[in-house]
Amino acid sequence: MEFVARFDDLKTDIFRRRIALSVPAKIVLALSFAAFTGLLAQAKVYLPFTPVPITLQTFAVLLSGVTLGRWWGGASMAAYAGLGILGVPWFANGASGFGATFGYLVGFVIAAAFIGHVTDKYVRARGFTPMFSLMATAGAFMIYVPGVLWLTLWLGIAGNTVTLASVLAMGVAPFIAGDVLKTIAAAVIARVIAPGQDYKAG
Repeated sequence: MEFVARFDDLKTDIFRRRIALSVPAKIVLALSFAAFTGLLAQAKVYLPFTPVPITLQTFAVLLSGVTLGRWWGGASMAAYAGLGILGVPWFANGASGFGATFGYLVGFVIAAAFIGHVTDKYVRARGFTPMFSLMATAGAFMIYVPGVLWLTLWLGIAGNTVTLASVLAMGVAPFIAGDVLKTIAAAVIARVIAPGQDYKAG
């Protein structure tokens, strides 16, 4: 028990130091997490019936808010999305610019900021079960919803006939099983690294 208490004190100190970092240091951390997300995006599987690939990047999104906090977690995903749109080739398969996945990128920013906000503010949210629920909610509503809305628009502009069933088959169904596994893994890591006490987030 003494080891557990000391480990939690260490985590609390690290998170307090993270909050107290200078803005340039926080920018470096945000860009590092953006690059990490881009790296995981290269682990991809393309399916023949959807323009949206299966990747590991959601795992980084879920952890960005926990590790960087609400503002800088969201900023890291905004940097990932914005720099990729501007030409940095770190989307899946080394892609950049606008495409069918733009809505999911918007959702990444929202989800990271939301997870960071709840993690920073509520100690009870840092257990495995509440963290899994939090991350699953963020994935279902904050990533899938803008992702599907943009995919619908993108397909329509391209001249495709779009129905609710077809867009869900392309933009949601192929990713559910993998996202459950990524959410479990992210929640386990969050439970390990997040302090079990208040670290004075503002």
